[in-house]
Order: sequence, then structure tokens, then C-alpha cells
Amino acid sequence: MANVLTLQRQAAASVSVEAERALFQDSLAEYVWARDVAGLSPRTLESLVQPVLEICSYYDVMPWQLSSRQLDQYFAGPGKRPRHTTVRSKINRIDLYYAFLEQRYAGEIHRRFGAVVESPVDAFNRPVHRGDFGLRIPPSARATKEFFAAWREALPRARKYPVAVRNYVMSKLTYISGVRAAELCQVQLGDVHWENGQWGRFLVHGKGAGGSGPRDREAFLFEEGRALLWWYIEEVRGEFPDDPTDPRAPLFPSERLAKSLAGMDGLLAPPVVPDTFRRALKMASHEHLRGPVGELFPHLLRHACATHNYEAGMPLWDVQVLLGHVWASTTVGYLATAKGDPERASLESSRRAVRRLSTEA
Repeated sequence: MANVLTLQRQAAASVSVEAERALFQDSLAEYVWARDVAGLSPRTLESLVQPVLEICSYYDVMPWQLSSRQLDQYFAGPGKRPRHTTVRSKINRIDLYYAFLEQRYAGEIHRRFGAVVESPVDAFNRPVHRGDFGLRIPPSARATKEFFAAWREALPRARKYPVAVRNYVMSKLTYISGVRAAELCQVQLGDVHWENGQWGRFLVHGKGAGGSGPRDREAFLFEEGRALLWWYIEEVRGEFPDDPTDPRAPLFPSERLAKSLAGMDGLLAPPVVPDTFRRALKMASHEHLRGPVGELFPHLLRHACATHNYEAGMPLWDVQVLLGHVWASTTVGYLATAKGDPERASLESSRRAVRRLSTEA
């Protein structure tokens, strides 16, 4: 009789485990469907539930059995990665899945398995974004102008002149147009539209908000950027060993890989990668940048673009359009170091009021 009861308990436990696993898989599928309906890109959907599967597989538990201590131990040990951004991204995705699980499945899980759904991400192990506390301080408008002037003056002395010019033009365009490094590296020659707008524009495949995938937009050249890019294309772009007349060719080709294509008809050089661009800008800033800011990277030039244009009188809405932001609140974060003068603004407001009253009288 005892053996029969033991077998019955084991069978019931086996059925419960299979039922829990089935519900786990159903919840994952429904979660992906929901995020797909919300407009997330296929690439984002692929990695959405991977951290959940990873940690649950490691401990061989269902999500509602995972504790905060287990999460801490995992990401402090086997799940730890050299880049803190990778760990932060995984933990945030786990937390988002638990919000879905609590919203749609908490009642069923408690009723069927007696478990309470609670995210293992709590107030103590929740990742904090660097931007919440880190302030990116760009160089002043004057220091930036002097930096680019000194860099351009040094170009004729560069060992690899075409490569040096490419790096310089990329950096200056980042500052003028506010594009991201990854966006600029992917621009093709056919993406430049000289006739659009006042001074021409170029197409970039922008970063999507909330994982919604890339969003194409036109980036602005302005008068200075048009002259700079025209000079680069007319005088320097042809020095790279691919076909500079092919509209599919990268605007900024990779010099190292382009050499292997020399003499091969119909083959296009790959674009320069963002890391190469970042290293070139870093080295140039060490050599030519003067002032309290001692090092530049592409995203800091993007901040400088926003800050200096805003300080020069460009309205917030136009800065938002320039950077390609969906929300003005994102743009405001780029202007944390913008110099303001509340006293001057108050005086000007009072003068406008006086002029308006005088006109009405």
C-alpha cells in the first residue's frame, strides 16, 4: 500500500511539473506575441525572452520559483559579463517579463500551483542606468571650433592622408548633424541628397525608440557640412580602391578591407565600423583638443551639437528634430550642460511686456 501511495505522489508531481512547464512555454509565446503587437522589431523579439530561459535553465526552476538571491548569485557569478550594459539589459528584460507574467498569469499560477508571482528584480539589485547619474559634459563651442581647426591643419602631414581625412570628416559631420556613430558608418553615397532642403541632407537608418527597430530619417548638413562633404567626395573619396561612382558604395569605406578589393570590378568596400571611428576621434582629441574636456567620443559630439545649437538660439523643437528624437524629454537630457542666464531671460521678458503695453497704449 505504501508503495502505491508513493507511486501516486510521484505521478502527481510529474503531472504538476509538466503542467508548469507547459504554462511557462505558453506565457513566453504570449509575451512575444504581445510585444510583437506593440511594434517591436523582429531582432528585438528574438532576444526578449532569452535571459529568462537562460537563468531558469541554469537553476532548473520555473520563473515563479526564482528568488532574488538566485538572480544575484547568477549575475555575480556564471552570468556575469565584462560589459555592465549587457548584464543591465538582461536584468531589465527579465523584470519586464515578470511584469507581464504578474499581469496576465498571476491568478492562474497561484490557483493551480500555489505560487506567488514576484519579480526577483527588487529595489536592491535593480540596475541603474549610467545616464541617471553620469553627466556628459561636451567641450565649449570655442574649444570645439579650435579642435577641428587644429585637426584640419594637421591633415596634410598624416601618414595616410585619405584615412585621416575620412576620420576628420566623419567627426565634423557628427558634430554638425548630430548623427550617431553607427548611423554615420552605414551611410552610402546614394544616401546623400544634395537637392533636399537648403543645403542638402543625407539619409540615415536611425535608432528606434523602445526596441521598435531602426527609423529612417534625413540628417541635416547645413552650409558648413555641405561644403565639407562636397570637398571630401570630390577630392578624397576616390582615393579608396573601390568604385566611388556606385551609389551603393559606403560614404566612409574601411581602408583596411578596401585594399583587398583593389582591381576587383563590381565589388564594394565595406563601411568603416564604429569602433574604428571612435578610436580615431579619441586619438585626435588627445592630440588637438585643449581645455578641461580631454577626450572625445562620437556620442559626446552629438551632445555638443545639441548643446551648442541650443545655446546659439535654436529652439528645443528644432534641436529635437536635428537629433531625431521622438520625445522632447530625451532631447532635454542632452542639454543638461547648456549655459542659461535666468536673469537675462527675465529682463528680456520684462522688456517685451513693456513694449507690448506701449504698443497697445
